[in-house]
Amino acid sequence: MTACGDHIRDLIGSSGPISVERYMEIALGHPTLGYYMTRDPFGASGDFITAPEVSQIFGELLGLWCVDYWARMGAPGRVQLVELGPGRGTLMRDALRAARVVPAFLAAVEVALVETSPTLRAAQKTALAGVAPPVAWFGGVEDIPGGPMIALANEFFDALPARQYVKTTEGWRERVIGLDGRGELGFGAAPRVHESIEESIEANAPDGAILERNLVAERVMFTLAKRVAKRGGAVLAIDYGHVKSGVGDTLQAMRRHEFVDALAEPGEADLTTHVDFEALARAAARAGASTRGPVTQGLFLNRLGAGERARKLAAGADAAAARRIMSELTRLTAGGRLDKVGMGGLFKALAVTQDGGPEPIGFSENLASP
Repeated sequence: MTACGDHIRDLIGSSGPISVERYMEIALGHPTLGYYMTRDPFGASGDFITAPEVSQIFGELLGLWCVDYWARMGAPGRVQLVELGPGRGTLMRDALRAARVVPAFLAAVEVALVETSPTLRAAQKTALAGVAPPVAWFGGVEDIPGGPMIALANEFFDALPARQYVKTTEGWRERVIGLDGRGELGFGAAPRVHESIEESIEANAPDGAILERNLVAERVMFTLAKRVAKRGGAVLAIDYGHVKSGVGDTLQAMRRHEFVDALAEPGEADLTTHVDFEALARAAARAGASTRGPVTQGLFLNRLGAGERARKLAAGADAAAARRIMSELTRLTAGGRLDKVGMGGLFKALAVTQDGGPEPIGFSENLASP
């Protein structure tokens, strides 16, 4: 068992079983033992690769999306350019490089990075050293300075701790993590039935079904959407997940680019759940904002000109580099319809804007549409 696992076992031993949400919270964010607090998990030498690490095209197109929306807003003289969970800073670096084509945008933006990991903050400072706009770091979305905001959240919501509930003959009970007869971590169910879930969500699900609810993600989206609704701007969320709310266990752990047991190596493996885009959209609507999408990542990037940008890069490269560029494009965009697998289809994009605000590009077709 890992050091973080020992800490969790001691906590359960003294206080009793903990929720899945609490388990993820400790395993990912413990100040000294948490996964994100102690390492840079990105890239071939880490545990997983995100879209900005696949190709510069991803960050460049998102940067131009921000420039375009800023212009549609009327080109305000001051705007917060926010990234939630900025990883190594790769996406923001590429976005700002692409945004140089509109100097007035760079003069207007203040970059705000929401990051809790000291290790990743250091990597971001290195990646963004020398960029033109001022850069500041914040621990939460509520700390971002006022005014209009354009926010990017790429593979951010999937890593927020989620609750799980299991359907029993008596009703829905929260899924918890306790200790088995050997003192190892194992799943169980809390004794109390959650009547509100029985009344409102998947009441006809079969016994044994798992229901996930990410209240942390919904609160974050509500805060962002309320800010946009009052001050103007947009939020662009890109993540893997499902278009409609439903039942299913999506808790997964990854280490060295392979899936592992979610309870085996807490603090040493990444933990995520699939994003419920319908729930995020509901949270945004409660805050008074409008939503566009979701659309698949493949459709979204192609609408922004991913193919044209790749061909331009390939035209100026040698044969080997050109093949790599086109392969990276395929990785980002393949599977752009619901019936396809691949990054382009598994990942979805959702835009949140001020009600009555400008229409964001890339969202002419919603997956939820007939």
